Amino acid sequence: MSLWLTGIGVSRGIAIARVQKLHGGDPEAVEYTVEPEALDEEVERFEQAQQQALIELREIRDRIPVGTPGDIAAFIDTHLLMMDDRSLTDATVSTIRNQGCNAEAALRHSRDALMAVFEQMEDPYLRTRQNDIEHVVSRVLRVLAKAERRLPGDDGTPAEPAIIVADDITPADIILLSQQSVQAFVTEYGGPLSHTAILARSLGIPAVVGLHNARKLLREGEPVIVDGENGHVLADPDDKALAHYRQRQAQLAQDRQVLQLLRDKPAISRDGVAVHLQANIELPEDASVAESNGAAGVGLYRTEFLYMNRKDLPTEEEQYAAYARVVGAVKGPITIRTLDLGADKQVDSGQRHGPTPNNPALGLRAIRLCLKEPDLFRLQVRALLRASAHGQVRIMLPMISSITELRQARQIVAVCREELNREGCAMAEHIPVGIMIEVPAAAIAAPLLAREADFFSIGTNDLIQYTLAIDRVDDEVNYLYDPLHPAVLRLIRMTIEAGHRAGIEVAMCGEMAGDVRYTRLLLGLGLTEFSMHPTSVLEVKRAVRDARVGELKALVEQVLQAEDQESFERALAQLQQT
Repeated sequence: MSLWLTGIGVSRGIAIARVQKLHGGDPEAVEYTVEPEALDEEVERFEQAQQQALIELREIRDRIPVGTPGDIAAFIDTHLLMMDDRSLTDATVSTIRNQGCNAEAALRHSRDALMAVFEQMEDPYLRTRQNDIEHVVSRVLRVLAKAERRLPGDDGTPAEPAIIVADDITPADIILLSQQSVQAFVTEYGGPLSHTAILARSLGIPAVVGLHNARKLLREGEPVIVDGENGHVLADPDDKALAHYRQRQAQLAQDRQVLQLLRDKPAISRDGVAVHLQANIELPEDASVAESNGAAGVGLYRTEFLYMNRKDLPTEEEQYAAYARVVGAVKGPITIRTLDLGADKQVDSGQRHGPTPNNPALGLRAIRLCLKEPDLFRLQVRALLRASAHGQVRIMLPMISSITELRQARQIVAVCREELNREGCAMAEHIPVGIMIEVPAAAIAAPLLAREADFFSIGTNDLIQYTLAIDRVDDEVNYLYDPLHPAVLRLIRMTIEAGHRAGIEVAMCGEMAGDVRYTRLLLGLGLTEFSMHPTSVLEVKRAVRDARVGELKALVEQVLQAEDQESFERALAQLQQT
């Protein structure tokens, strides 16, 4: 009898194969007391396990195929940094010596302390770094316990096509599994920003996450269909279902071939509206992936990783070198977002003191932190201005909520420019300074902000969760995360219209921009600047080239004026069919 399950679809595609369960989690280990004379030996056992885990990770890093998107290697690099981080190592060694406990117990204690810090982070993407800590510690614990995590093909025999079902999957395991005959991933935990989601999208492997009790409900070896777009998992399908999904598989494969033909074609609608499609990237290596997918520049380059997993601040020279490298690798404009971390992240070697905020999502973060600590901000601004000599740099300020913040930030940029001019440093003559619209207050005040910002970029991930007062990485409430909520759509339109009236560009760099289900709607709202994951560019380009923007604008009015859910869905369906 068939069983229909629904989770969160995070990587599109159809997979049909048999279940292979991946049993994870920490190996069982009891806490016990270590005698004083044996503490040195216990510390050495921990340090040897840590080094062995580092060796294993480096071997996996070396196995990543050439041409793989840079964000995949970035996850392993992050784990290597965390595993070699003295804060984790020193805390564990200190616990062994001071509490006289075994290495496993001490390491778990260090993990729990770090997890508590990340739990307080306001940025949903950064908060998911808890998974990094969990995976790093689990790898060391497995070495301590001499336990192995068996993967398909580990025994040297060719792996059969399989759908991996697990509680969660580490980035290292995803990389290894992607080189086997893995057809899809199904995990019990996770959301759109989880490791599985991000890496599966980069690798083009269908994935469904957040499917609770998947390992209990799905039997080892039973045939399963995974629909990574809609989040559906069908166990023990009948012949009719198999035929339907095999046909969809074939159609998707054909679509991918057709999409490649669009790479060098312009993103212009049927009625002549030109649309600019850019990419969101993390690393300089991602620039080539963006270009190969037809992106006309970079609409969002995040800079937080320069500040993570370290005790000291990156110097101006270090930042300049990193920015110059990525700017030089991008053909076309590149929009670089300034530091978007919160006060709970110790980016200044712990020099700042004070109580942990009760609600860091509404606390000192992003531009607020930069304005409170201008020396921190000035280092980055100077590096960005210097990097502008190597390409078309645009500076983007995150979480602006008032005109005062914008003016203060622009004043710091102006002062830094004057300093660099006196020092004889090369810079671009004009460097646009824009803002992210990710706070409802900014969308409402967009007409005022548009007078002094050079451009807008709508960050829908935060805008949606702040508007709807939900945490999109919380399994208990993320079902409420709705890009189509009338309030969200109205804020998006308000922002676009305010920007256009002021004569400035308005882009969108959130997940919504790269989801083809929303392309027609966004075009109808007047959006002509999209930035997304590189792998989404071609699909969105096809939707743009098939659309008539003039007709969509008329239909969007019907969507926005709908007074009940039935009318809304009817108007939305008509818009999607136009």
